[in-house]
Amino acid sequence: MPSDGVGCCEIILAIFIPPVAVFMHRGCGADLLINLCLLCLAWLPGVIHAFYVLLH
Repeated sequence: MPSDGVGCCEIILAIFIPPVAVFMHRGCGADLLINLCLLCLAWLPGVIHAFYVLLH
């Protein structure tokens, strides 16, 4: 069965600690900084961005 690279652990982290999920998936870069800024604004935009990064 092929895997798309997104594990259950990353999905759970994307809900509770979005920057950690983005870091695990993409490493330290622009996506992580964007996610941190969105998380500072509010929790939900950070979660939405984390899912966007994980699924694309």
